[in-house]
Parts: sequence; structure tokens; C-alpha cells
Amino acid sequence: MCATFTGDDEGKRVVNANGDAVGIVSDVERGTAYVDPDPGITDTIKSRLGWGDADEETYPLNDDNVNAVTGDEIRLKRL
Repeated sequence: MCATFTGDDEGKRVVNANGDAVGIVSDVERGTAYVDPDPGITDTIKSRLGWGDADEETYPLNDDNVNAVTGDEIRLKRL
């Protein structure tokens, strides 16, 4: 799947192929989603409100690793 990320994806949970949460999308910049692997409640709320920022604690999500994007989560492929 070649995912194109938008601001609507901010705040979505990122889960592995087993459905285990691995982080949340904290920001989307120019089609790239940035994942916070250890979000606190404040980070989660900020992302849902679109107040997140990509920083040294976030990691770009390679869309080649995405299996599916739903209304509330991004599911990664089995590696």
C-alpha cells in the first residue's frame, strides 16, 4: 500500500500487524506522518487537536510499511 498521509491522520494510533499499539501520529508534514512511539496523555490530546510537532522524539513513518489506514488507526505490515 502506498499511503498518502494528511492532517486527518494526526492523533491516529499506529499498531503493528498483531494489533498492538506502537505509537500515535503526532504530526503530518508534506505527506509524511511522524510517529511518537511513547505518547503521554498530553501528546495524545495535542495530536488530536492538530497541535503536534515533528521533533527529535518522533520518527517518520515509511508508507511502504503501512498495511492499512482506517478511521482511527494505521496498521503496519508484518515484517
